[in-house]
Amino acid sequence: MACVNDCDAPAPAPAPAAGAPPATLKILVAGGFGAGKTTFVGAVSEIEPLSTEELLSGLGAGSDPLHGVEEKTTTTVALDFGRITLDERHVLYLFGTPGQHRFWFLWEELCAGALGAVVLADTRRLADCFPAVDFFERRGIGFIVAVNEFDGGHRYGPEEVREAVGLGPEVPVVRCDARLASSGTGALAALVRHLLCMSTASSSSSESGEPP
Repeated sequence: MACVNDCDAPAPAPAPAAGAPPATLKILVAGGFGAGKTTFVGAVSEIEPLSTEELLSGLGAGSDPLHGVEEKTTTTVALDFGRITLDERHVLYLFGTPGQHRFWFLWEELCAGALGAVVLADTRRLADCFPAVDFFERRGIGFIVAVNEFDGGHRYGPEEVREAVGLGPEVPVVRCDARLASSGTGALAALVRHLLCMSTASSSSSESGEPP
């Protein structure tokens, strides 16, 4: 793909008719158990985020191993939801997916109508992001990988993460601190640029008659 991290800005969209509701854009925030999805959504949302977290108990110890995230006390059992108003014409809705395997059946419903996804990777448990990467690759949904840099965690370079996860060169890998709104919005901006580039590449292929 010719463009990965940047591309020309699209032409301005025409102003909506007076009183027209803003267009809503749906983005997923995915990743493994304890990767920071709830924290990410809460940090960037302009409203009090909706969260379906429950306390962890000994009953879930077998299915939710805490190796590497021993301090975690709650878990998302359905979804996290947040909102960002981009401008008067566009509102971004964020849906955080549950990380545990037993709740993956919800991912199919959550991804309906989604434009793209941010996959959070925790370098303490990097393999936990593999299922999310595979999920979006199989469905042709554009995504980026955001490496959530936890305190005390090993710092890997983006290319090291790309090689470990087996990502193609077209998928952006960015660093992120899910606790900081500025860092989270930076990751979302990287995703939007990637989606614009994908759309441009697809349009060019369609006009030339070549497969995308």
